[in-house]
Amino acid sequence: MAWKPSEISDQSGRTFVITGANGGIGEQTTRVLASKGATVIMACRNTAKAQQVADAIEGDVRVAALDLASLASVREFADSTGEFDVLINNAGLMNIPFSRTEDGFETQWGVNHLGHYALTGLLLDKIGDRVVTLASIAHKQTPKLWIDDLNYENRRYQRNLAYAQSKLSNLMFARELQRRLTAAGSSKRSYGVHPGVSATDLFARTETPLDKISKPFVRLIGHSPAKAAHSSLFAATMPDADPTIYWGPARLMGNKGPVEPSPSSKLSQNQDLWRRLWEESERLTGVTYKF
Repeated sequence: MAWKPSEISDQSGRTFVITGANGGIGEQTTRVLASKGATVIMACRNTAKAQQVADAIEGDVRVAALDLASLASVREFADSTGEFDVLINNAGLMNIPFSRTEDGFETQWGVNHLGHYALTGLLLDKIGDRVVTLASIAHKQTPKLWIDDLNYENRRYQRNLAYAQSKLSNLMFARELQRRLTAAGSSKRSYGVHPGVSATDLFARTETPLDKISKPFVRLIGHSPAKAAHSSLFAATMPDADPTIYWGPARLMGNKGPVEPSPSSKLSQNQDLWRRLWEESERLTGVTYKF
């Protein structure tokens, strides 16, 4: 039978940090965890919007400022955060026009991957249980990982490929983190998951005419944000979930369906690229993990 959030046990006494929790999948994940007794810290750039969401959720839900486009903000958040159980790297941008972050990184890759790489590393000794990182079926859309030009210094910007590269990076990061945790003999776990396709605000920020028509189309081929959150919830709460499996919908080419083992691209399984991506992320952010 398909897994459902009703299978989540009482989460009282456990604390979850969720990035980008002020809407879409992050908001739905917050609602379910709070209903199960968990303390949830909504780590968001737009704290005013996040507070409105938090005020409408019954339970112990708190808001904290975090801008993944700023390494200074990432460090400030990490310094001010105490010990907790689970980090859910949920925030993301999709198919936006070219821009750079405060630190000079291409924005989609900088926010979706580098911000989360730095955040996880700075928080790792405070995380008691696991890390869940949201990738995407879009990781299959890039033919390669431009390991020598990840930051778009020497190639033409293509917003869809930039997004795909960032999501491929998310998945490779999750897998390399698990590999390194295992090698260090750590009991902590790292999961790479994907939510399928859902009509969240990601589809309304491309600054193109598609913003007006994407959501209705996505509703036809995908599933609701509440169902899209199942992958994150499963990986964040199920004690026996295998961290070496890419969890997410597998039906209709991964667009929708229950949580189950989901296929990933051959490229995403290249362990040498996992290592090289990690090393580049470390060099660019200056964040070194302590296992």
